[in-house]
Amino acid sequence: MPALTTEILVSGTLLAERGMTLSELAARVGVTVVNLSILKNDRAKAIRFSTLTALCRELDCQPGDLLSIRED
Repeated sequence: MPALTTEILVSGTLLAERGMTLSELAARVGVTVVNLSILKNDRAKAIRFSTLTALCRELDCQPGDLLSIRED
């Protein structure tokens, strides 16, 4: 069975579509810009459900819009 990797997608395009900067999203969600950058640049190993929920609330999306699973 191939290994699977989950990616967390908070793209610049998604932010631009919402008219929001990374700094503004970080403030609204209650995380640091550094931690949000880690999510945005696909370097995160995990995400708290509370953070995922807050991101979805502020970006007006569903978790499936931010998560992607791919085979390695």
